[in-house]
Amino acid sequence: MKQQCVIFDMDGVISHTNPHHVKAFEAFFDKYEVPYTNEEFEEHMYGKHNGYIMTHFFKRPIAGEELLKLEDEKEGMFREIYKDKVDTIPHYLDFLSELKSRGFKTAVATSAPRANLDLIANALKISDKMDSMMSSEDVTLHKPNPEVYLKSAERVGVSPSDCVVFEDSFSGVTAGLNAGMKVVGVLSTHTKEQLPPCNFYINDYSEVNVDKVIEILNSNK
Repeated sequence: MKQQCVIFDMDGVISHTNPHHVKAFEAFFDKYEVPYTNEEFEEHMYGKHNGYIMTHFFKRPIAGEELLKLEDEKEGMFREIYKDKVDTIPHYLDFLSELKSRGFKTAVATSAPRANLDLIANALKISDKMDSMMSSEDVTLHKPNPEVYLKSAERVGVSPSDCVVFEDSFSGVTAGLNAGMKVVGVLSTHTKEQLPPCNFYINDYSEVNVDKVIEILNSNK
């Protein structure tokens, strides 16, 4: 059988972290007296890299050493809030086990920092089930650029056309499509209408199995 791979984003796809990121950003922006709204979070935070988020909310370019310092502070706040609450989108671990038992390569490709990925992967004990785990430090260009997905496919030795991406954000879905991969939209954060057209949609992992993944990979749409 041809080698195939499933690549997961992390926030909103493996774990429902976004409500906890909101809490961390609220505390962070309050400290710096930066205004925000829930609508802005939905449009300018979910699925976005911290450089974009900080620049949008601070209303000026945030980059270089300043970005590293502010990102480290905010993500530290997130990890403190989330460290005792790590959990998965329902039925994720069962789906992951089924993929591995059927010979699939599996990977994580997130815009989050490595420390966040390590926190979640270690808490869920999934590191040994992943053939690749990539975070924001592993790429130059962030989603919607496809770099993290193309690098993940290259790392596991699978053609992009033989990969299925699980994503929950507009920029993430776009990145997967730009990589030439099939995309499953995870509706944890957005509705179907708020995402680019995906090959399939789920609310949680009880709604998908390996046979469905194979069907998606074999479809021409």
